[in-house]
Amino acid sequence: MVGLLKKAWQEVVKPLVQRPDRVQVAAICYQGTGADRKVLMITSRETKRWIVPKGWPIDGLDAKAAAAQEAWEEAGVKVANISPEPLGTYDYDKRMDGGGVVSCATQVYALEVDHLEDDFPEAAERTRKWVNPKQAAEMVDEPGLQDILKQF
Repeated sequence: MVGLLKKAWQEVVKPLVQRPDRVQVAAICYQGTGADRKVLMITSRETKRWIVPKGWPIDGLDAKAAAAQEAWEEAGVKVANISPEPLGTYDYDKRMDGGGVVSCATQVYALEVDHLEDDFPEAAERTRKWVNPKQAAEMVDEPGLQDILKQF
């Protein structure tokens, strides 16, 4: 009974009453199709855990263009195609510079990679790695992002 109530709280009630504080955009950068599809993973700047490029919305850009800009700045991605609609959305708690934590809803867009540049704004702060979507899902911490990667 307790498990059922906890599941109802997590999956039904909590999402209705607890809205995220902020919205972010993210990019699943990929090459190839079918069994040959690879996803580009990058490390975060501080903890060096594996993530996909993501960030805050950018004034003057729609969400998919902001995701493409984050992919350029964080991973050196030159985009060939961007999905017109998000693949999905996942929630996570972001640690802010001042030590606080905010809840973020992150819209995820698929970006087909034309090529990668070696000289990009955050090149010295991050590591890049191509993996298949299943491996990518195993590398990230956020359950919602894991689900999106598994379905990709």
